[in-house]
Amino acid sequence: MKTHRNVAFVFLNVGHFFDHFFLLIYATAAAVSLTSVWHVSYAELVRYATPAFVAFGIGSIPAGWLADRWSREGMMSVFYIGMGLSAIAAGFCNNPVTLAIALTFIGVFASIYHPVGLAMVVQGRHKTGTALAINGVFGNLGVACAGLFTGFLISWINWRAAFIVPGILATMVGVGYVIFVIQTSVEDHYHPEKPEHTTTVSSTNRDVLVKTFVIVLITTAIGGFIFQSTTFTLPKLISDRLIHGDASASLIGSMTFVVFALAAAAQLLVGYLVDRHSIRSIFGGVALIQTVLFLIMTRATGITGFIVTIGFMLAVFGQIPINDVLVGKIAHSQWRSRAYAIRAFVTFGVQAVTLPGIAWIYANFGFPLLFIALAIAALCIFGVTTALPDHDVI
Repeated sequence: MKTHRNVAFVFLNVGHFFDHFFLLIYATAAAVSLTSVWHVSYAELVRYATPAFVAFGIGSIPAGWLADRWSREGMMSVFYIGMGLSAIAAGFCNNPVTLAIALTFIGVFASIYHPVGLAMVVQGRHKTGTALAINGVFGNLGVACAGLFTGFLISWINWRAAFIVPGILATMVGVGYVIFVIQTSVEDHYHPEKPEHTTTVSSTNRDVLVKTFVIVLITTAIGGFIFQSTTFTLPKLISDRLIHGDASASLIGSMTFVVFALAAAAQLLVGYLVDRHSIRSIFGGVALIQTVLFLIMTRATGITGFIVTIGFMLAVFGQIPINDVLVGKIAHSQWRSRAYAIRAFVTFGVQAVTLPGIAWIYANFGFPLLFIALAIAALCIFGVTTALPDHDVI
């Protein structure tokens, strides 16, 4: 049974990788290829991704409900295969409108992961920080590899291959997951596992739970704005501010990968710390680091800008597992997918709304104003985290 759990954890980690990878293929393709292929401005192309992120947010609610009422394993099977086939379809689109439709389907299936996958990661665990951090690293490596592999596939083949190749891979993994689930279900029928021992804080004062969940939702909303603004625009930031002169798609993709891959490691440290120390102090410290580095980035360029970019992405990625740990602590197993669904809905709903704002700010003021807005947002997160209950309470 332990082997099955480890294999399931690997599948969940791969799923988190795919989830973020597929959502950011278009970000690099729009920045380095589609502007010239379809003769459409970058600001306009950004808007075509909005429906996908709307679907990514809204879809999390029914996904979490179905997972709790039907089957988490079944929903994950739909996730892999549906997202893979949607990406293959995106590779055959011939204009921005049809590509936006395909991206929306990617968003619909991608919305399954966070409410379902995260609930499965924390299921039966006493200390969830490290497991969520490892899972989060895979998600952020998906963010990193999206820029890298999209850039290389565009340079070696074309933008269509950037969707079709990973789409085929995800579909194959989905078939493998279905086989694994069927095999595991048959064996569990003869060797059933013991019921999960829940470690949620059901005995904690209800007002504290409500207060904590409200804080989670507020910081999730602000954090969604920060995450979307930094991850989606990074290829363009590298192209405009960090590289002097023309650069190939593969170089931009490689630099994007380096930034994201280094930043992903921050989750391991934060996951370790939140299992052992005050979540309130760690959360506040990460927010303050973001504030300072965003302000520096309003003027930084070249190698200095690249170093600062790595720094603020470390802080952005490091923040991600904190809210997931809080949800895991306050949510009972029977409705945990729905709790994660609400958090995902807020996160990705804000991210969808953020895209048009990014396009407008970039078109009218460039990156300096965007980073001022990000610094203000991070400072707001710091203020909200001071209201978190003591470590011993949650």
